[in-house]
Amino acid sequence: MILVKRPALVVKEIFDVVIAVMLGILTLPLMGGIAWVVHKDSPGPVFFKQTRIGQAGKPFVMWKFRTMRLGAEREWVAPSAGDIDTYRFQDTGDPRITKIGRWLRRTSLDELPQLYNVMVGDMSLVGPRPEIPEMVALYTGDMHRRHLMKPGLTGLAQVSGRGDLSTGESIRWDLDYVDHWNLWLDIKILWWTVGIVVRHEGAQ
Repeated sequence: MILVKRPALVVKEIFDVVIAVMLGILTLPLMGGIAWVVHKDSPGPVFFKQTRIGQAGKPFVMWKFRTMRLGAEREWVAPSAGDIDTYRFQDTGDPRITKIGRWLRRTSLDELPQLYNVMVGDMSLVGPRPEIPEMVALYTGDMHRRHLMKPGLTGLAQVSGRGDLSTGESIRWDLDYVDHWNLWLDIKILWWTVGIVVRHEGAQ
């Protein structure tokens, strides 16, 4: 189990908040425009909020721009416990996704409201992506170690395959991040994320 020196985590938290505030201010006009388009595109709220599992297994409410029709999350069926390692979420051709939602997902702009989650300390800029309770309930043994770090807007799994990875593969990348975390790794992942988003690779 990784033992992270507390001073390094304090620096990470300060870095997270400073960058999140700066990005929040810079992207405020963009988020206003996205909110207007989402509102016009389909009936329902502009934002989608959902309970996710954070650091130390603590639940929190994560925010996104809504990309699916209203109530679509209730149509999702969880995999069985035996299938979690090979389970792969794919949104290609998913009829629940709205027209503007598909573009938002491809560009990852639907994640911008999570800057608020970073500002209030629920998330980090970099870390394992936060999962829903129904999926975490299927975790066994070592899988729970991914919750030693705060969940992130992006992470090592996202720059190593994004939506092309199975759940098991993503978790193994997350554990590698937990075991080898340092501030320089966070900076590299952020840089790699920019390139991946610009090239529209995979799905966030």
